[in-house]
Parts: sequence; C-alpha cells; structure tokens
Amino acid sequence: MIRAGAAIVDITPPAGLAMSGFAARTLPASGTHDPLTVRALAVNDTAVAVADVIGLHHEMSARIRRRCVLPDEGVIVAALHNHGGPVSMVRRLGAEADLAYLGVLEDACVKAIDEAVARQRPARLEVGLGADPDIARNRRRPDGPLDRSLPLLRVVGEDGATIALMTNYACHPVVLGADNTLWTADYPHYVRATLEAEYPGAIAIFMTGCVGDANTGHSAHASLSLAANPERTFAAAERIGRAIAEAAMRAPSQLLGEKIAASNAAVQLHFELREQEAPDALAEKWRREAAEADPVEATLLNHWVAWAERVAGRDMRPLTARVTLLDWGGLPVIGLPGEIFASTALSIRKAFGPDPLFIAGFAEDNPGYIPPQEEYAFGGYEVEEAHRYYGQPAAFAPGSAEALAAAAISLRTGG
Repeated sequence: MIRAGAAIVDITPPAGLAMSGFAARTLPASGTHDPLTVRALAVNDTAVAVADVIGLHHEMSARIRRRCVLPDEGVIVAALHNHGGPVSMVRRLGAEADLAYLGVLEDACVKAIDEAVARQRPARLEVGLGADPDIARNRRRPDGPLDRSLPLLRVVGEDGATIALMTNYACHPVVLGADNTLWTADYPHYVRATLEAEYPGAIAIFMTGCVGDANTGHSAHASLSLAANPERTFAAAERIGRAIAEAAMRAPSQLLGEKIAASNAAVQLHFELREQEAPDALAEKWRREAAEADPVEATLLNHWVAWAERVAGRDMRPLTARVTLLDWGGLPVIGLPGEIFASTALSIRKAFGPDPLFIAGFAEDNPGYIPPQEEYAFGGYEVEEAHRYYGQPAAFAPGSAEALAAAAISLRTGG
C-alpha cells in the first residue's frame, strides 16, 4: 500500500505589504479576506506543494526542493497564481518584493512538504473526472480553445477517512479585480472550502491549470482599472468556486494503482524581441504617452518605460525551464512553468489519452506567458506586452510552448 500525507502552512502576510498581479493597483494590502497558505500532498517519496502566491522564481523553487526531505526529482512546487497575494518574485511584475517575506514563503513551502511527509500513513488513491462546470472563457477570442478538464484525486486512509483531495481547473484566479486590497486566494479558496466541508478533516489542494488565455470572461486590459465591477466580487468568487467543487465531487471515482514514480526534463526557452523600435525610442514614446494618459494607464506605461531603459534585449540567454511528471498509481501529474495556454494543455491531453490527467501551470517558475505558435498571429497583451511587466528581456520565441509539451509527452513515453 502507498503512504500519503498532507499539510497546510499559513503564509498570510501582515497588512501593508505590496500586492501583486495588477499594474493598476498601487495601494498595499489593507487586510485579510481569507488566509493564504501553502498546501502539500506527499505520496511515497514524491510531493506536490501549491503556494497561494502569483508565482515562484525558479531559484526559490530549486532551494525548496533541495531543502525538503524528499528527493529533488520527486517534488513539484507550484503557485496558485492568485492576484490577491503579495509580491513573491524578485524583479518581476513591477513591484519590489519584501525579502523578509520571501524568506517566510520559502521556509513555509519546505515546512509544508516536510510535514506532509511526516504525516504519511497507509492510503489508497482514487480519481474521477468531473463534468465541465462551464466557468472558464477564452479571454483572447470567443472561438478560442479551452481546457475543460476537471479531475479530482481523493486520498483515503486505511480507516476510510479522506486524508486529502486535489483538483485541477484551467481558469485564471482573477475573479477579484484591481480594486480589491484584501489578501485572498480568489475563487480557489472557495473550491477548497467546499471540498473540505464535504470531507471534514481532509486537506484540499487546488492546482491552477493552463490559464494563459482563460478566465471568467474579461480581457487582460479590463483589469487596468480600479473601478468596482459587480461581476468581480467575493460573492462571485464564492459562486464560481462552489460550482467547480460540486462538479468535481459528482465525478465517479476509480481506484488507482500503487506504483509511484517521478521524472524531469530541462527545456531551453529562447527569447525573441517583438518590438521593432530601439529601446531608447520606445522609452521616449511611452514617456510622452504617460504624460497625457489617465493615472491608471500612466502606471502601466511607466512600467514599459522602466523596461525599455533597464531590461529590453539586455540578457537574451535562454531560460532553462523544468518540466516534471509524477506518476501516482497511473495518474499523471505534470508541472509546467509559467502562463501556459489551453491549446498546449489540449495537445498534452491528446497524447496522454482520455484518462484523468493533472496539468499544473506556474510550477517551479513563473517567467511569464508562453504562447503556442498559433497565438502569435493574434497579438495582444499576452503575446506583445506582458514580457515587459514580467521583467523579461523579450517575449518567448515561437516554439517555446511546443517544446514544453514535447518534453512532458517524452517523459510519459520514456523518450
């Protein structure tokens, strides 16, 4: 029989720290709506840990894997990518990180994994595939693809009690907008709370899927506003989270096997400048535009100015990305870095077949949007602009997403 355990560690910062995820929001956090956590599930000598932050830098993830009690190759460290959390990466997303908090975050991730291992006991794994709750929308175009998969993993002890539940859905955790200044895990908080209410004593883990082009129906630029939106409230987040959890729980489950394995691959992601003008000319143009723009738009343009002056095209060395595949009794659990798009997830699912499959975005690193080749023709924020906000020297080159997918598929086939 396998051994499994789960743990939760609180990472809620104090009020007053900078929040991450929206360029329009310049005020610090004013308080807490729901606690931020790291949640870990350890199965034999492998584990998944998900932190309620917008992203983790690959250097921090590597330290977490080295410091925890498990072998490096068997651990996926992922971010929830909620936009109601603190700055969690150095030199990314436009705001300065609090270094003391980054230390707290790293320690908490290690602690969550180690505590999950310490709590391991004999268990069995069951998985089901829920029906699409019809929540996600392609935010780039109405006819764009969606990853509608909704798997639910249930970890059950020898006594029949549920130890943990893990689900995975591809919809950006941005129900709350830039007007919110309370710490929150957004709709995944309500997914987890609903699951835990149904299974008292269990720990629920939500893995955010490939959401680079998916949210509840607004464009990326719609978040460049501090105006309240009646569709982007805590009540809406609760309705959405409950709907996802209830759809997942209705899935009939099947017993998984007891073979547990892990494998990894390294992928070189190349950069490619998409801007046609020289950085100095761009900085001057954006500076003029910012002087005439409203304050919110000017905030974003000033980020662009800083990017052009300090970052653009300066270090074009490829980024080494880690892809991880855990095999939990025949259930594949894949970790991919960054903001991955639906079509990439769908290509992986097609190769793996119709059985349940977990795909976590924002795993090990969040270096920005990694569009599939066909999306470059459509342009837009995710393709043409977001690399500036992420502090990258340029956009990722076409073929990057395909390389990540190929690595995941190769791990499955042993190639």
